[in-house]
Amino acid sequence: MADEDTGGGFQRQMYQGNWTCSGCGNAITELPFEPDPSRADSLLCRECHQQKRDSRGGGGGGGGFGRKMFQGNWKCSGCGGDITELPFEPDPSRLENLKCRDCFKKEKGY
Repeated sequence: MADEDTGGGFQRQMYQGNWTCSGCGNAITELPFEPDPSRADSLLCRECHQQKRDSRGGGGGGGGFGRKMFQGNWKCSGCGGDITELPFEPDPSRLENLKCRDCFKKEKGY
């Protein structure tokens, strides 16, 4: 039960169903993911999801506004370039996999 949404220049599979928002109780009829039935009681509608995201300072794509940034001196494992700021504190045991923004986007196909 999935549709293809081509808005925004990319295709996203949408799943149809009859769920209830755990935040406001409104009906949810479409989601961009297939929900795990065991977690159906914690689904949020678009508006409640946005409110929750805004309240914790997340949101990606907003240039990092409201998000804590971590300063440091790291090297990109892709191009060898310097990384001086990250939106997360890197795990010291995983520094060999750290990527700069450009290499990360290339790897993810953005």
